Amino acid sequence: MERPSEYADTALKAIEDVSDELRDISIKIHENPELAYEERYAHNLLVNYLQEKGFKVTPHAFGLETAFVAEFQSKAGKGRVISFNSEYDALPEIGHACGHNLIAISGVGAAIGLKAVLEKFNIKGTVKLFGTPAEEKGSGKIKLIDAGAYNGVDVSLMVHPGPVNGGFIPFLAIQPVYVEYFGKAAHASARPFDGINALDAIILAYNNIGLLRQQILPTNRIHGIITNGGVSPNVIPEYTSGTFYIRGITMKDLKALQPRVHKCFEAAAEATGTTAKITWGKEIYDVKINEPLASRYEYYLSKKFGRTFLPKVIQSTISSGSTDQGNVTYIVPGFHPIYDIRASTPASNHQREFTAECKSKNAHEETIKATSGMTLVGLDFLLDDEFAKQVKNSFIKSKL
Repeated sequence: MERPSEYADTALKAIEDVSDELRDISIKIHENPELAYEERYAHNLLVNYLQEKGFKVTPHAFGLETAFVAEFQSKAGKGRVISFNSEYDALPEIGHACGHNLIAISGVGAAIGLKAVLEKFNIKGTVKLFGTPAEEKGSGKIKLIDAGAYNGVDVSLMVHPGPVNGGFIPFLAIQPVYVEYFGKAAHASARPFDGINALDAIILAYNNIGLLRQQILPTNRIHGIITNGGVSPNVIPEYTSGTFYIRGITMKDLKALQPRVHKCFEAAAEATGTTAKITWGKEIYDVKINEPLASRYEYYLSKKFGRTFLPKVIQSTISSGSTDQGNVTYIVPGFHPIYDIRASTPASNHQREFTAECKSKNAHEETIKATSGMTLVGLDFLLDDEFAKQVKNSFIKSKL
């Protein structure tokens, strides 16, 4: 299963040699959180570092100010193209509560590890690292896909910090929907009967969604907020709005849920006499789990670093979020395993406590282990024709 030891040793040593440098980058990104498409500090920090490490780097790539691509091709030839993703956007108010500072350095470390092998042994192959902005809000990878970033890529690998280890944990398909209600303003005390209450409509829509939840699949999710509920208590609100997310374990489930949610919003308008404007956002796909890739990742994390994993059937029941890496896995083979950062508190993603944990020594050490495992998977795909064939066949079958 494993490549000759000198290949793996070279890759792992290269990662270990820059571990302290990667931690410094991680802390700097953590201490300077930036929201979607505003990640200028992180972009510049990573671009400069990768240029210093001998990569050909294109900043502000694919028409996005805070995207980049770093590439290294062996002198022996292009070979298979192994790609990694670095994310570095933060969440509003709670900063890096999803650990994107760690995802940033995992991609960098993996690229450095493979580059070391290509250089030392003059093996055919190419490594690409994509700097992918706006994962939390903005779907940066979808814009990269639309710009052709992943054309010619043979495999896309990335890892994600969390409270558990798993190569087979599902990530849900998701679609945002924006609803607006238009009514008529009136004095809420003197002449309420002259008004058409848009607040009633958004509240009724919210309650409709709450009732719908009773009859949806247990793997579906619907959640939302009221973004505008009116301007003054003594004025019948003439305008209200809300943002909702719907999720399904697969795109098929998501598409089946869409019209049912739409009717909830329409019914609220019908009942209150308001006019509804319903706008559906871009779909973010579920992650297509590539079994050969995920299994090989778990093998390396278990064998080399002693990490344990729940059975696949148990992993498949774990609740998770969504990621635009899902869209990438629909066009090229890829994976998106979660690794446990061994938090000192029972914290999980998108909690304030997790923000603090993502700059801990434990989190960094676990990131280096996950990065190393991911790099070895990439190395196998680069050098092992049979493994590469298995990965590609699994991807083809997933599309049928």
